[in-house]
Formats: sequence, structure tokens, C-alpha cells
Amino acid sequence: MNAAGRPALPEGLQPLSHGIFAIDTGFHRDQFDAAYLLVQQGRAAFIDTGTAFAVPRLLGALPALGLGPEAVDWVIPTHVHLDHAGGVGQLMRALPRARVLVHPRGARHLIDPGMLWRGASAVYGADEMARSYGELLPVPAERVLSTADGMVVHVGERALYFADTPGHARHCHCIWDESSRGWFTGDTFGLSYREFDTARGPWIMPTATPVRFEPELLEPTVRRLLARAPACMYLTHYGRVTEVARLGALLLDLLAQFVALGRSTQAAIDGPGARHEARHEARHEALRAGQLEILCASLAAHGCTLPRARVAELLAMDIELNAQGMALWLDRLDRLDRPGRPDQR
Repeated sequence: MNAAGRPALPEGLQPLSHGIFAIDTGFHRDQFDAAYLLVQQGRAAFIDTGTAFAVPRLLGALPALGLGPEAVDWVIPTHVHLDHAGGVGQLMRALPRARVLVHPRGARHLIDPGMLWRGASAVYGADEMARSYGELLPVPAERVLSTADGMVVHVGERALYFADTPGHARHCHCIWDESSRGWFTGDTFGLSYREFDTARGPWIMPTATPVRFEPELLEPTVRRLLARAPACMYLTHYGRVTEVARLGALLLDLLAQFVALGRSTQAAIDGPGARHEARHEARHEALRAGQLEILCASLAAHGCTLPRARVAELLAMDIELNAQGMALWLDRLDRLDRPGRPDQR
């Protein structure tokens, strides 16, 4: 019981406002990966699920709020990367009335997750997949609905508006909640870890993870989100952030620096002499080192006093995945620059 005599909420369940609750999924570390539960007039929707291991936490949030599984109408992954959608199959088995709302490019991966599993395994390895993500279960096709740009669905009488938002990946959509004037953005509006909060507020950075990072699409996508003058953004990594105009400007500036880093690194390795494999290894290391320099400088300007080694530790996985995503983007640009070699992916 809390001080007011009401039952205490489960650990990791954070009430925000306007009937929105953040759920810490427990992925990797505390306050790293969030799912959201939106409640309106006794009806509910989950937005992002975390991995399969997070499902007990999501289901535990329902009775804590006086809801049963039958109250959930929608499960809405912002995209199908496994830290956002790995638990969808397991969650749906516990929610008898719910349907999944997913970007049309992601629907087939929830119905048959085999390709999704193989693609993620190529990035993380089989051991890490089993340890961090658990089993992927399919969702029956009749329970999966594809979204479209401008589509509106309701939770009770509350409208949620969908926007097609490529850039981080082609299978991303963001969800606008007029009641709170906030976007649920997945990774589209970047990463903002609470360890980097200072007296100046939250800090934010872009995420360029594999396999379809496209900064030329992400930049106008971010501007589209900002055009609604949102009061807040609900990030998967991590939590609700305000001061959206400031964070948007910072995100776009860092994105431009990432693009410049990628282009300069690619130009540096394009010279003759080194083997193909050696050039790509050198590029990967240069992208990792360059990101760390950019991000440490940005954090210092933000007033962050964490030691460089601690910053590098907290951002190690993101920097590694960003380097992989940037390399794939640069390879696509290289193919497009070659006559007769269009990008078919």
C-alpha cells in the first residue's frame, strides 16, 4: 500500500498523465527500454512490448490498474525490431480481444517471424538472441491489421492517428495522441537516456541501427513530427521527454554530424591499396570512434560530467549498432553511384 492507502503499483510501472503509463521492460538495464499502456474509459492499448521476457510485466500492469486482459483492444509496435516487438506474439496469446496494428512492411514479420529472427541473429548472434530476446511466436494473420498514413483508430472514444515515418527503418510508424499532444515515436525521434539528464534537461541522439537507416528520409520525418508542435514525445529509449523543440534541433544537428562522419569516412577508405575486408574493418572502427567523439562533445556542451569511460560504456551498444547501420547506408549509396547498379532492396 502507498501513503494514500491505495495498492502500490508494480515496480517499473510509471504513471505519466492522460491515462498513459510507462512500463520498464527490464531489457539490458533499468530505464533503457519502455513499453506504454494507454487507458481510456476502461479500454486499453499497448504501444511497443519489449522482448518476450517483458510480457509478464506488461500483463502485470493490467490488474494493477483494475483491468483484465479482455480490456486491451490494440497492441501497437512502432516497428518490428525485437526490443520493440519481440513480445508481441506472446502478449497476443494472453489478450483475447486484442488486434495488432503494425506498419504494412512489418506485418508479414509478425505473422511469420522466421525472417525477423534470422536477420536479428545475423546482427547479434544465436547466443545473444536466446539470452536477450527469447522465443518469437507468430501472430495469426486474422489478428494483424496494417496501418496507413493518416489512419485513425480509437481506444474508447480517444483517437490515435498514425503517420508513416521512415528513416530509422522503412517499417516505422509513429502514433499521435491528441489528448496528451504527444507522439509515440519508437526510435524515430532518437534515444534519450536518463543517465545523461543535467540541469539543462534531457539530452538526445539519433539511432542508425541496421538494416535500413536512411538519414535522407529521417530528417524530413523528424521535421514532420515537430510540425505538430508536440508537448512531449514518448520514446522507447527512454520514457517521456518534453522540451521537444530543443531536443528536435539537437537531434537534427547530431544527425547531420553523423551523415558528415559517414561521408568523410567513406571517402577516406575509398583509395587504392587495402583489401576490401580491411577497408571495411577500418571504416567500422572509424565510424565507432567518430561517433564517440561527436557524442562526448555534445554531452559536454549539455553539461554532462560523467567520465568519458562511463559515457562510452552506456553508449557502447548503440555506437556499435549505429556503425553497422551507417555502413549499410554507405554501401547502398556506393551501389547507387555505380552505373547500372540500382538499389533493389
